[in-house]
Amino acid sequence: MYDVKPHLIIGFHGCEAEVRDMLLSNPDEFKMSQKPFDWLGHGFYFWENNYNRALEWAEEKMKRGAIRHPAVVGAVLNLGYCCDFMETRYLQLLASNFEDMAREFDALGVMLPENKGLFGKETQDMVLRYLDCAVIEFMHRKTWKVNEINQLNGQSGNSRVFDSTRGVFIEGAPIFEGAGLFEKTHIQICIRNPNCILGFFKPRKEIDFMIWEKQRQTAKVAGDAA
Repeated sequence: MYDVKPHLIIGFHGCEAEVRDMLLSNPDEFKMSQKPFDWLGHGFYFWENNYNRALEWAEEKMKRGAIRHPAVVGAVLNLGYCCDFMETRYLQLLASNFEDMAREFDALGVMLPENKGLFGKETQDMVLRYLDCAVIEFMHRKTWKVNEINQLNGQSGNSRVFDSTRGVFIEGAPIFEGAGLFEKTHIQICIRNPNCILGFFKPRKEIDFMIWEKQRQTAKVAGDAA
């Protein structure tokens, strides 16, 4: 009953400036990420309400030579039926799916994938999340198959296909010595159902409201005196 997120969310996607402009002019034309290390499985990724982190991510990609002109595009999102890993039931669901997947891999004699640090570095931030992505995609595939079988049999069942996934990630160094808060902590959203993206927009630059108002009043006085 509480699984459908009723409110709209603002998300920010860091990308190449050309990609931003393409999304603004052709909002129905976009690609879903299908990397084997996607943190929340395959889909279209957004930083929830976090423009600065999206821009930092794009700038980090520029430093690695992955993009030339870092930019950010905003989006209005409806998460729909969301697999939210900030809720206990979905963490338990994913843990259960891991056990099922591990049994299948063991029966096939296949090694489970592992989460790894970037470029093989041993760090706290396991940014290449092969295992997490594999388990999440395993869960989605199983849910999809059960849903299809239920439909063929004319049954509703308890299995529903997820529109999105969402999670909080504690990342980066402590913001000060001894802190329990970390510099890159964020909420990430992965959209699977394209209908959850209601529209894209170009984020405005923040202005100093007091300075803006003074300039407006000065211009008004000058205009009245002319």
